Amino acid sequence: MWAVRHCFSLVAVAALTLGLGGNFPPGAALAENALSSASRIEAVYRVDLGSFNLGTFRFTAAFHGDDYEMRGEGRFTILQGLIYEWRGVTASTGRVTSAGPEPAMYALSYSDGGKKTEQLRMTFGSHAVTQVQIFPDKMRNPHDIPVTKEQLEGVVDPMSGAFLTAHSANPNGDLNVCNQTLAVFDGKQRFDLVLTPKRVVSVQRTTPVGYAGPAVICQVKFIPIAGYQPDNPGIQLMSQTNEIEVWLIPVRSTILYVPYRIVLPTPVGYGSALVTSIQVAGPSRASAEP
Repeated sequence: MWAVRHCFSLVAVAALTLGLGGNFPPGAALAENALSSASRIEAVYRVDLGSFNLGTFRFTAAFHGDDYEMRGEGRFTILQGLIYEWRGVTASTGRVTSAGPEPAMYALSYSDGGKKTEQLRMTFGSHAVTQVQIFPDKMRNPHDIPVTKEQLEGVVDPMSGAFLTAHSANPNGDLNVCNQTLAVFDGKQRFDLVLTPKRVVSVQRTTPVGYAGPAVICQVKFIPIAGYQPDNPGIQLMSQTNEIEVWLIPVRSTILYVPYRIVLPTPVGYGSALVTSIQVAGPSRASAEP
């Protein structure tokens, strides 16, 4: 189901719609300036499609000096799997620098109710994608717009772009985190995400380990570049709509902003993801306050 997979990607990626901001402080390592008080971030997202609650996506990021390891896991079902079931795991590793994240590896593995499985692994080097492995290896559709080598330079994987690129020293909701374009490659599709600022709102805590505070709302424009079929109805809808939104929230004691809420239209209704739990762990403490 196209919509279910892209709801998963949206959170892991945050789909495709997240994680942008201004430049890092000149000559400073992101690990030192943005993550000095955060060695681990854990978040849980509730994912809905139309009137159905599909399940949850669990995200974990661990930082060791300049190196990062991220993992996301989701299980989505409709009517407890009687109609549909989808499981997926995604991971990303690399290092954070003054120029932004430098991915080393990205992986995605999923099972469509036991009927269809796929494993994807992508590696990076010299600021470009160096290898993509997909199992089972299927012949690409001849109607796909081919991805060129030049289009794989200067890109980030979905997870690195979603969680390691939005940043501001202003913890009160900085609309400047919405002024950016991100080049993304997910192992199959190459696309740009163009963010523009909408407004700053205040959100209330809905769970004991949830979030309360300012949130920046960004409008997102999805621009397909290559690796897709022009007549794909899902791609057409995503590229033509102006209704994609991402809400970004500041992580306390850092300059990072991370996804709080994501909304996008799909061929079968609106898809959304909302943080229900977010915790930040430092060298000697843990806090439910992002």
